[in-house]
Amino acid sequence: MVVALPKPRSLRDKVSPEEWAVRVDLACTYRLVAHHGWTMMIYNHISARVPGQDDQFLLNPFGLHYTEVTASNLVKIDMTGKVIDGSPYAINDAGFTIHSAVHGARHDVAAVLHTHTEAGTAASALDCGLLPFSQDAMVFYNRVGYHDFEGIALDLDERERLVRDLGPHYAMILRNHGLLTCGRTVAEAFELMYQLEFVCRAQLRALTTGQKLRLPPPEICEKTALQYGCNRGEPAGSHEWPHWVRMMDRLDPSYRD
Repeated sequence: MVVALPKPRSLRDKVSPEEWAVRVDLACTYRLVAHHGWTMMIYNHISARVPGQDDQFLLNPFGLHYTEVTASNLVKIDMTGKVIDGSPYAINDAGFTIHSAVHGARHDVAAVLHTHTEAGTAASALDCGLLPFSQDAMVFYNRVGYHDFEGIALDLDERERLVRDLGPHYAMILRNHGLLTCGRTVAEAFELMYQLEFVCRAQLRALTTGQKLRLPPPEICEKTALQYGCNRGEPAGSHEWPHWVRMMDRLDPSYRD
């Protein structure tokens, strides 16, 4: 039996222009994640803080595929998980645990992105973690957290440890689980995930050769890390984001509804 989606209701004239802009960017990010094949059916989640609100954020409607997420059907919730915009949708409980942890503790973070991709999940099980084996990987040099697996993230007391293990970073590998990035903008969270996913795939491919990896000395790794603007205070994605939006507008602009 095919279940029809609730009749769409546009929120464009019911929220502030600032919130609407964030909703559009977040919905675009859901479509981009689907486009790149990073989805796990209806699971995983991307969130964005409601502008001007420390205790409210937007999350995907549980049960919808990422290709069905729009600016208007994103669900606005508070830090207790209460739906505060009259949405007919529920949210993913594990998603609430992870995203409320970061948004509640890191007020510099505007968006959080979590995936269970094949490469990210495989890399999350490597004892060596993420290696500084390439120029692209060095953006994360000494700038990625690690969180040990505790089971499906349904226990709210895990939030304290998630925040502790993320520390001041904008990327984290959830051991035996997947990847997480966050950003000062929605664009930054997406751009960092794009890079993290890429280097996880590349590292796994290099390891399959059975050859010893050649790693540059620590001082070169740190020098390279600081050559990336995101490690000097400029949010990642500011240059790349417009082209992603243009691409998605060509492919399917319905995310803007």
